[in-house]
Amino acid sequence: MPSIAPLSDSPAPPRPMDVGRRPGAENGVCAAVDLGTNNCRLLVARPARGGFRVIDAFSRIVRLGEGVDTNGRLSPRSMGRTMGALRICAAKIRRRGVTASRAVATEACRKASNFDQFRDRVVEETGLRLELISPEEEARLALSGCAPLLNKQVRHAIVFDIGGGSTEVMWLQVDHETGRAALIDSVSMPLGVVNLSERFGGNRMSVDAYETIIDEVISVLAWFDAEHDIAGLIGDGQVQMIGSSGTVTTLAGVSMGLPRYDRSKVDGSHLDLEAAITVSRTLLSLDFEGRAAEPCIGRERSDLVVAGCAVFEAIGRLWPVPRLRIADRGVREGILFDLMTGGEPTRTR
Repeated sequence: MPSIAPLSDSPAPPRPMDVGRRPGAENGVCAAVDLGTNNCRLLVARPARGGFRVIDAFSRIVRLGEGVDTNGRLSPRSMGRTMGALRICAAKIRRRGVTASRAVATEACRKASNFDQFRDRVVEETGLRLELISPEEEARLALSGCAPLLNKQVRHAIVFDIGGGSTEVMWLQVDHETGRAALIDSVSMPLGVVNLSERFGGNRMSVDAYETIIDEVISVLAWFDAEHDIAGLIGDGQVQMIGSSGTVTTLAGVSMGLPRYDRSKVDGSHLDLEAAITVSRTLLSLDFEGRAAEPCIGRERSDLVVAGCAVFEAIGRLWPVPRLRIADRGVREGILFDLMTGGEPTRTR
């Protein structure tokens, strides 16, 4: 059994939770915590035929990476917001009788000089053990989570994840018979919705600033495109694209005209590139309040979404795959697949 303390009103600190796959994980309850630059997310699931069945979930915008690019440290306010979310995650993990878990931290924590102190505080106050994972491991987990959406009839794939502090891009080869994807190469850019919004403005971004972001992303990805002749293969119709991030799920939800965000309608859906760019440009033209009024955006993300749109448009301009698949899934799902199938996590610190 895992060393997870029972829920209690006692002031005694929680005992640390075990991290990683354990005997019996394939038949038990597994949990995945993904602490990103902007969001704290949890999935709790049981194995099921062909995958898993989610029995609990949680997501909260915490903006842990606010100011990290400027100060190199996690701020007291951002850590306080994040601790509140992690306490909820820990309580849900205990309540659900989780037998195997993994909690990972990504770009904001990779940049922060005080991450070790924050990690110690998290263990002391919640029992969760945070792993600081590399960009390569983050990409691998995101790919694992999105892989079921790949079309095995299309030989190559681009999978991208626009996060709060970074953007991961993966280049894959897909087996026609099995549908399994082999990772050919990947790149992680330290460009995400939080740090770009801090640099270029989030409440109201100018067209010039928006184009500057596009140019910057394209310049970073140009070597990656040339190395693999991705644009040439797209011209031959040999490339599919999957987008995994709040940016693309928002674009899909707005494009569908949803009265509120609905994961069951968005995850796995398709979105035409031109339609997505039209929505992006419409959001750029709105002010903070105008974007906040969109039910698939809201006030918490209104100042971040335009920066994400610029990153997306840069990817679409460089690699104009006419239609992309939308994935409301990623790192958490990848962790769960690992826990349930015996995949070995790769740790850094």
